[in-house]
Amino acid sequence: MPAKFIKIYEKNPSDKAIREVVNILREGGLVIFPTDTVYGLGCDLMSAKGLKNLAQLKGIKIEKAEFSFITDSLSNLSEYVGNLDTSVFKMLKRCLPGPYTFILEGASSLPKIFKNKKTVGIRIPNHSIVQALLLELGNPIAVTSLKDPDVIVEYTTDPEDIYDLWKHKVDAIIDGGFGDNIASTVVDATQNEPVIVREGKGDLGLIY
Repeated sequence: MPAKFIKIYEKNPSDKAIREVVNILREGGLVIFPTDTVYGLGCDLMSAKGLKNLAQLKGIKIEKAEFSFITDSLSNLSEYVGNLDTSVFKMLKRCLPGPYTFILEGASSLPKIFKNKKTVGIRIPNHSIVQALLLELGNPIAVTSLKDPDVIVEYTTDPEDIYDLWKHKVDAIIDGGFGDNIASTVVDATQNEPVIVREGKGDLGLIY
């Protein structure tokens, strides 16, 4: 069965549509959704079935998966990351919500599958559809980038093109309008000084 193609408007996300997507996530389904950068592919972080499905789709063993987490705010960050010093927390407050992924020390309370992970990637996108999904779901979404098979294009921006490429691989695709083609800036915040791992969207001046 092809994936559900669900139209959700960024300016006024439909509660009914958001609940439909969240129910799919809770059942271990894979969902493609818009963010403040490129479209993402993810599952419910607390669903072992979803995490295994995501790893299988990416062609990797779950133990070796390097998924980032999307969460709605910094308020519950301590549940998923280890100790944060004051300077790192101030940097996070400057940059988030925004187009950044921060690599941080993992917490012991992470789901069982991630117990051996020393670090985790954290995202808080500035996007109303993602925020609505997280609010309804009640916990983070595990996410990975949605690479295009065309090495020149790299990231598909048109949700209809995304549907054509992924409709037989995932359970739902949100049409939230055209996405960006620039990924998030990735920052390693586990060192004495932040290190730019990948320069993408976002103001680097906010990091230092």
